[in-house]
Amino acid sequence: MSTTAESMNATQMDEWLNRKLDELLPTKLQEIDEARTPSMSIIATKGTLDWAYPPFILASTASALGWDTSIFFTFYGLLLLKKEIPCEVSPLGNPAMPMKMPFGPKWFQNFSWPMPNLLMAGVPGFEKVATGLMKKTFKNKGVATIEELRSLCVEADVKMVACQMTVDVFGFDHSEFIDEVTDYVGATYFLPVAKDSDVCLFI
Repeated sequence: MSTTAESMNATQMDEWLNRKLDELLPTKLQEIDEARTPSMSIIATKGTLDWAYPPFILASTASALGWDTSIFFTFYGLLLLKKEIPCEVSPLGNPAMPMKMPFGPKWFQNFSWPMPNLLMAGVPGFEKVATGLMKKTFKNKGVATIEELRSLCVEADVKMVACQMTVDVFGFDHSEFIDEVTDYVGATYFLPVAKDSDVCLFI
């Protein structure tokens, strides 16, 4: 009889514990999740003017929201860490890029200029012109420069990591990059960071 009673007590205890866990665990897990700091990791692979904006805009915004944010700069994206950012833009082979003028009357600015590839490839200095027009357009619209956005990321403690393999392949020296870049690492370092991030983006 006592053995049966003890067994019943154990069973009842298990049932009680299960009910309590069902009641309390979801709330506790929600509290833990809400108290946790979200994280984001970005892999920046491109160094042209139009592709330089997304990683810095996303990283600075995430940091402003209180997220732990890191950017892994590799291949041409590594150019965005140089003290002097050399990024330009080329409309050649980029059919999605509109060529609009950042000056003149409104009707003139709203007109999309069709630029044949032959013209863009054959005119010397066309990329310089396109880069200047895009920078002028950003300035007219009040958009921060790449340098300003990068400074915002630095102030917001965005962790900026350089790919050491790319540094070696392109023959760069660490002195060419901004002082805030302290980590020169490989994929084995960054992959665990990306795995544990809530959001991981490849740009």
